[in-house]
Amino acid sequence: MNENGLPWTWRATLAAIAATVAAALSLGDVTHRADDLFYDLHASHWGYPVGNDVAMIAVDDRSLGVIGQWPWPRNVHAQLLDRLRDSGVRGIAFDLILSEPDRIDPANDVRLAEAIERNGRVVLPVIATMQNQSGPPIEVLPNPVIASRVAAIGHTDVELEPTGSARELYLHAGLGQSRWPALALALLQLDPTAIGADVPGVRRPTGLDGSPYQWVRDHRVRIRYAGPPGSFPELSYIDVLEGRVPDDALRDRWVVVGVTATGIAPGFRTPMSGLPMNGVEYHANIASMLLHQRAIVPLAPLPQAAIVGLLVFMCTLLSLSPGVMRPLSAAIAGVGVMLAISIAMMRLGNTWFAPMPAAMVVAATHLLWMGRHLLHWRRQANFDTLTLLANRRYFDAVLERRIAAARRAQSPLSLLLIDVDHFKRYNDSEGHLAGDRLLMLVAQAIARHARRSGDLAARFGGDEFALVLPDTPAAGAGRIAEGILATIREQPVSTGLSIGICTCIPDAATSPRTMLEQADAALYRTKQNGRDGYMLASPA
Repeated sequence: MNENGLPWTWRATLAAIAATVAAALSLGDVTHRADDLFYDLHASHWGYPVGNDVAMIAVDDRSLGVIGQWPWPRNVHAQLLDRLRDSGVRGIAFDLILSEPDRIDPANDVRLAEAIERNGRVVLPVIATMQNQSGPPIEVLPNPVIASRVAAIGHTDVELEPTGSARELYLHAGLGQSRWPALALALLQLDPTAIGADVPGVRRPTGLDGSPYQWVRDHRVRIRYAGPPGSFPELSYIDVLEGRVPDDALRDRWVVVGVTATGIAPGFRTPMSGLPMNGVEYHANIASMLLHQRAIVPLAPLPQAAIVGLLVFMCTLLSLSPGVMRPLSAAIAGVGVMLAISIAMMRLGNTWFAPMPAAMVVAATHLLWMGRHLLHWRRQANFDTLTLLANRRYFDAVLERRIAAARRAQSPLSLLLIDVDHFKRYNDSEGHLAGDRLLMLVAQAIARHARRSGDLAARFGGDEFALVLPDTPAAGAGRIAEGILATIREQPVSTGLSIGICTCIPDAATSPRTMLEQADAALYRTKQNGRDGYMLASPA
């Protein structure tokens, strides 16, 4: 047994139950909203300085003002590609949908395709869209003239949470099978030495084939953003096109081209800020994240649940051990440990461990444990530890309430004061342990006759007991007194009980003191009358 009154086997069983509940919560993804809130809170303070390896070229408002209404003729993009090739960039990702022929001159598509071929390191997007409201999704590729010349194609599928936040990304996706890398990943894979062959992320379960009409995703990661919108420096499209950006600002960089102009490219929230981030900066963040191995890989469901269960088992077992800490301190420390482990795994291992199933179960377990102690302490405050009857403090409070209730209902209320005859002599002759056993025997006999919910049996003090009987007339109180006396007479003890009874219908003058005085007077007459019996108080 420990000081909390639980043997080791019980502590281990409780810890195992808590661990099982936490693992089930984890597998059921029940706490994902709380986990995401914690993740966002941490991620919003975990940015990093943007390096010189990714450049962002924006089709901004100023570029629209110079070049004209969007979309531009494709030969404009061809000129930009030639300019970037001359500057020595490492690769270019166009976050632009080029599926339809050029609206002004189809020959512009040929010019753009030729520029793409000259550059040799251009990536274009594929998007998934609905052909009609009730139909299956389709893949929208660049138009065939352009698509035949690109170095790679990457998907631009943005995984938005119900809150509208882009927290996670699938590095591979596609219709029927996840054959398309994300746009930024396709860009970096143009150079096999840039990020290596291994793609991070939680894999799609093996053997789970996708429908040819279903958008299939694989390699799930959480995005680590450099910072809130505006963290990446933005180069204006028109400035690059007209040569106002020096070659040194572009040489050996990965370039992402996209639209930031007002009203053309709607953004989305990120964990870094409630402000919207446009698509081109989103892809720049992913490219920077992959270049520096900053992708946060969530634990797969089974390892996540196993770690949650193990941590909860250890934490619960430790906190229930003798002398470790108070329940509230244990709950706070346990929750803190879970959150600290999650942060450490993110910062040191780029791994996302969802802490809330463990934290919530640890907190709930210790709050329940604390509640158990509060109930125990409350019982200790209101009940006698030897006889398990109510103590004098609780008796006084209940008697006052019972008098008030009987006064309102104008119903009879009976109070029995019970004294063990010659207890001191019995205690001295038989020993204190025998005296304690006698008191417990008397308490059991009295409690056996306090059958109704409003009845109260109490240890009044020393060898004196009391019994409060609401809605009980004098005759009924007398029968209960006779029953208590008969029970004691059947026991192998050489003593009896003296009982005094006060019964009244309380009025404004009735108080606990007056009833106790009348019951005590009746008890005194019982002792004068030879003990081992009961007397009713004379009417006031």
